[in-house]
Amino acid sequence: MTSTRTALDADWLGACRRAVTGLERLLAATPLTEDRARETGTRGSGGDRTLEIDKAAEDVVVDELDAFRAEGYRFCAVSEERGVIDYGDSTVRVIIDPIDGSLNAKRDALHYALSIAVADGENASDVQFGFVHDFGAREQWWAFRGEGAFRDGVRLDVSPGERRTPDGRLELVGIESADPRWVAASIDGLLGCTHRVRALGTIASTLCQVAAARFDGMVTLQRSRGVDAAAGQLIVREAGGLVSFIDCEEPLAARMDATPVSHLVAARTARGLEELGRVPA
Repeated sequence: MTSTRTALDADWLGACRRAVTGLERLLAATPLTEDRARETGTRGSGGDRTLEIDKAAEDVVVDELDAFRAEGYRFCAVSEERGVIDYGDSTVRVIIDPIDGSLNAKRDALHYALSIAVADGENASDVQFGFVHDFGAREQWWAFRGEGAFRDGVRLDVSPGERRTPDGRLELVGIESADPRWVAASIDGLLGCTHRVRALGTIASTLCQVAAARFDGMVTLQRSRGVDAAAGQLIVREAGGLVSFIDCEEPLAARMDATPVSHLVAARTARGLEELGRVPA
């Protein structure tokens, strides 16, 4: 089984769910911040310092990929920590962020997630399957391209639009990369179009909030990495929302790897997408 189609047709949802089970065991075995905060002394392919828990979490996911290779499937993996892992076919790409929201995971704060996407190309537009499991909220999200988006097995309604305050601002917007410096630099843009903001600390989970219309939109205040957004952006689009990597020539032309590539905007409507696209400084 070496064809592109065969690799795309593998049981990726089952593999993701098995990875969740393994990660839950790992997290239960290291419940304390002092354990989760230990660093390996190296940096991942995205440039961040690698925590021991990040590496262990990636190992859990890679074990699932190794099992697929043993069954004859061919693909390549792109991970936040290891970079590109060759499994024999570069045309099918598995984009992995084993723990999106590492700071939250380290402190056992509410939202941190496993994010896995499968694509038949390098860009956001090529993603065919996306999966996000939020360990804090205990919610599981997934989407197959053209088949809708789901939360815990229930298909998401594509009809909700956005809510606005009487003065026309979006009622609730998620922001990511919430360093005070970036918030300060973007404050005028946020004031102009948003009533309230929330920072969950994980791009993957924040995108899922937009998919469920819990948030009216979201914006990253610095350039985001494809590994963080690959799965969530498909879930938003399959749930009736809109996504744009605003620094790219086309809205979905961002490469899905560990390099910071573009500010990311998601919204329930085209109007919301346009307004939020003006926020980043």
